[in-house]
Amino acid sequence: MRKLVILPIKFYRYAISPMMASHCRFYPSCSAYAIEAIEQHGVIRGGWLATRRLGRCHPWNSGGFDPVPPSSCSSSTAE
Repeated sequence: MRKLVILPIKFYRYAISPMMASHCRFYPSCSAYAIEAIEQHGVIRGGWLATRRLGRCHPWNSGGFDPVPPSSCSSSTAE
């Protein structure tokens, strides 16, 4: 399911985005953020994170570095 959702985003990144002027406010770009969010959090939560990110992309937001939040169910070990 994730690959089906990511496929149109990759199409946009490689076929449509190069024809447009580069004016991203955030790093990573919104399409890279969406792919990473869906890969890390799944289709529903990752899609929600990507939608929220797109909602913040407007002229009154200063942008900047905005990484995908870590997954709450990560398997990190504390020593």
